[in-house]
Amino acid sequence: MAGAIIENMSTKKLCVVGGILLVFQVIAFLVGGLIAPSPTTAVPYMSVKCIDVRKNHHKTKWLIPWGPNHCEKIKDFDEAMSRQIEANDIVFAVHIPLPSKEMSPWFQFMLFIMQLDIAFKMDNDLKENAEITLDVSLAYRDDMFEEWKEIAHAIELRKLKCTFSSPKTLDSEGRHYDCDFLPFMEIGSVAHKYYLINIRLPVNERKGINVGIGEIKDIRLVGIHQNGGFTKVWFAMKTFLTPSILIIMVWYWRRITLMTRAPVLLEKVIFALGISMTFINIPVEWFSIGFDWTWMLLFGDIRQGIFYAMLLSFWIIFCGEHMMDQNERNRLSGYWKQVGPIAVGSFCLFIFDMCERGVQLKNPFYSIWTTEVGTELAMAFIIVAGICLCLYFLFLCFMVFQVFRNISGKQSSLPAMSKARRLHYEGLIFRFKFLMLITLACAAMTVIFFIVSQVTEGHWKWGDVTIQVNSAFFTGIYGMWNLYVFALMFLYAPSHKNYGDDQSNGDLAVSSGEELQLTTTITHVDGPTEVYKLARKEAQE
Repeated sequence: MAGAIIENMSTKKLCVVGGILLVFQVIAFLVGGLIAPSPTTAVPYMSVKCIDVRKNHHKTKWLIPWGPNHCEKIKDFDEAMSRQIEANDIVFAVHIPLPSKEMSPWFQFMLFIMQLDIAFKMDNDLKENAEITLDVSLAYRDDMFEEWKEIAHAIELRKLKCTFSSPKTLDSEGRHYDCDFLPFMEIGSVAHKYYLINIRLPVNERKGINVGIGEIKDIRLVGIHQNGGFTKVWFAMKTFLTPSILIIMVWYWRRITLMTRAPVLLEKVIFALGISMTFINIPVEWFSIGFDWTWMLLFGDIRQGIFYAMLLSFWIIFCGEHMMDQNERNRLSGYWKQVGPIAVGSFCLFIFDMCERGVQLKNPFYSIWTTEVGTELAMAFIIVAGICLCLYFLFLCFMVFQVFRNISGKQSSLPAMSKARRLHYEGLIFRFKFLMLITLACAAMTVIFFIVSQVTEGHWKWGDVTIQVNSAFFTGIYGMWNLYVFALMFLYAPSHKNYGDDQSNGDLAVSSGEELQLTTTITHVDGPTEVYKLARKEAQE
């Protein structure tokens, strides 16, 4: 009777914990949906055509489209031709932000894409696979009357991918091509109030530079930055979740160190997963408000990569340690076939990120997709990572199938046990299946919310209430994986209760021959975790 009471209490505790975690999960979604604004804002910019008639264009001079000391402007290239102004003397200037506004460190990053307005002209047609050469410079200042200070300067190539729907005849002259957006610039911090972009299109017919690119009418930029309100909500969540995971980690590892045995592999992996989650949570982004840390985007990618690699490794080891067969798996080397694809895929994505955002630390105008070699290299890394991911999920699905099949087989031995022991192990089986279903639910919710955030307009409006779907996705999924790690450490902390010594009489008595000690790598007296008592064990009578 005592075993049944203990098991019922344990199940009630599990339900209470599950209910509390569900409440926190709902709160995480509501924080993003109702409190935070949209994660990002897109701002269109139209460049202003300035005249630079100096003989030496290499001398530092910044052409400003508006405000004090603004440049001399022209309306279009027809005016330039009538005034005998050469193409090399025209600079496309863009001031960031728009008039009467300021940028803020709370915006975190700036991403710019470019769109060219190219008109069709019979004597200046756009060649197939044409490349445009851009001489671009970026500067900043924090006061409207300060001198501009250069951040970066580069000569960049961009491939033009344009289509023309009308027949190329005299009647079609002046109509615009439909051109794809071009990657232009990405910078990982917004530490200054004002930014200035100067773009030149140098022409050299002898070298074939900017020849056969059509008649460019205008250059448009779209700037994307993180909303300050969303940044504050995001920082607040990180600040709240960091001590929460740290506390459960300390409690979890203390429970392990109280045991006389050494930690087993699954316990180490769960603790490592908690460390990787804490690594993501630590709100180092607070420092980006006061420091010009352009590497924060790359650092964020590395942190997420470490967590996802640990999460995928945990799933493999979790299934392996619950396989309930005779194989010894309490070593990481026993999972090299399954963990190997994770390591290779993660390494490929790391190299790809370093080739893109790593180079952008020095040259924010760089893009790996702008050259054939860069594109082929990037695609190679992504394809290899994709193959590794497919192999991983094949291994994982096979192992999950084996675990559930083995558990079903072991359940046939339950009727031969005493009632208290049967209730206990039925509870353990329930916990394993419960955690597996929670894992699948978390993965499914991540995929579903990602798809919904991509196909919706970004917000839903119900009466007077507006729900920001994209913000709810970010805060909800981020909170969900924190709660998942929290639940893992809570449920898999070693138990100091001994269910092996039933001293009851009658039908609850457990004889020495009937005692079901499901063998695991842990054989010490003070016992394994409750789930480990089930994991990888063989019924012995």
